[in-house]
Amino acid sequence: MKMTIAVLLLSAVAAGYAGAAEQTAQQQKMTLCNKQAGEKALKGDDRKAFMSNCLKKDAKVEGMTPQQMKMKTCNADAGQKELKGEARKTFMSSCLKKS
Repeated sequence: MKMTIAVLLLSAVAAGYAGAAEQTAQQQKMTLCNKQAGEKALKGDDRKAFMSNCLKKDAKVEGMTPQQMKMKTCNADAGQKELKGEARKTFMSSCLKKS
């Protein structure tokens, strides 16, 4: 059980470094749920129950749908790249189309 949690955490961290814009909506949700569980210092069965509820298809993370999370991530990436005008529009379109 501890190994499974460790693998999930390492996967989430690795996925975070791989670039949030390249993550699927479910991967983004996993990353955010893991972050929230860590901030709440949840362990064992409490963490498992929290993660299960957080990752349910209809559950919203921090009040956001998966599409809203994707929009937020793409917008942040465009801001970091200091994109403006047509370049930003093209980037956002491409980023939001990624699954």
